[in-house]
Amino acid sequence: MASTHAVPPRWRRGEGARALLWLAPWIVGVLVFFGYPLLATVYFSFYRYDLFTLEFVGLDNWRYAFADERVYQSARNTLWLVVFMVPAQLLFALGVAQLLTKIKSGAGVLRTIFYLPSLVPAVAGTVAFVYLLNPATGPVNQLLALVGITGPDWFGSAAWAKPSLTLLAVWGVGNTMMIFLAALLDVPRHLYEAAAIDGAGAWRQFRNVTLPTISPVLMFSAITGVIYAVQYFAQAMIASRVASGATDSAGSTFTPGYPDGSLLTLPQHLFHTGFRDWSMGLACVHALLLFAVSMVFTLILLRQFSRAEGES
Repeated sequence: MASTHAVPPRWRRGEGARALLWLAPWIVGVLVFFGYPLLATVYFSFYRYDLFTLEFVGLDNWRYAFADERVYQSARNTLWLVVFMVPAQLLFALGVAQLLTKIKSGAGVLRTIFYLPSLVPAVAGTVAFVYLLNPATGPVNQLLALVGITGPDWFGSAAWAKPSLTLLAVWGVGNTMMIFLAALLDVPRHLYEAAAIDGAGAWRQFRNVTLPTISPVLMFSAITGVIYAVQYFAQAMIASRVASGATDSAGSTFTPGYPDGSLLTLPQHLFHTGFRDWSMGLACVHALLLFAVSMVFTLILLRQFSRAEGES
């Protein structure tokens, strides 16, 4: 016997139309602000385009991009940021969040103190760090000199430039710290009590209770951190310009990535190609490479976290 609650076919068709109507703003937004720009980027990558003339050149832009040493240099710098800067940010943010969960008195004040650096604008924070780490006049090297340590040429040395940016990034992890703090406070207390009854110490509780419980938050923070590192632009460019002493607005005497190309990232190279050299077609190739790199890292992280959850 047919169910008396069966949905009429006409009603089902109406539900589909209503669903599309509610999804229409999102669909239009994706098509206008993602789909069309992506297709346009692919289209212009086969042209020599300087905003005034458009000339079909086939795969010339792609050949030039893969033969350009600056592309590989910027890719290596970006990979360094992904491999070292992102884990440093996550570990520091998680450590501070874990510490704040143990503090009973003054926790609110400490949360505010650790969160405030994330509110500082990127330009102001970067300029301040370049000043603090100035090898001649900066207070950091002066304090190191008081204990007999000769401070390095932080942003003026190719070996120390990216670690200096990592210190800047770690200083501003307030947003990630707050996300981790909320996740840690949401871990059920009875799980820790059960682990303690089984004889688990602090490390085993953290490894077997805390990490599995907050793994979705870790995955989210890792993916967003990698995407942020792949698109790292403002701080690297500002630190490079300020440390090099470049003051001209046109940038004609400024070499991107100072010192020695160590701070040149993929977004920087894309920007200079498109808006200083006016090679928009070549810049589109760089943009597509940047998009591909972001997708590859994201898929790798998703696969690793899915595998880890399956094993647990």
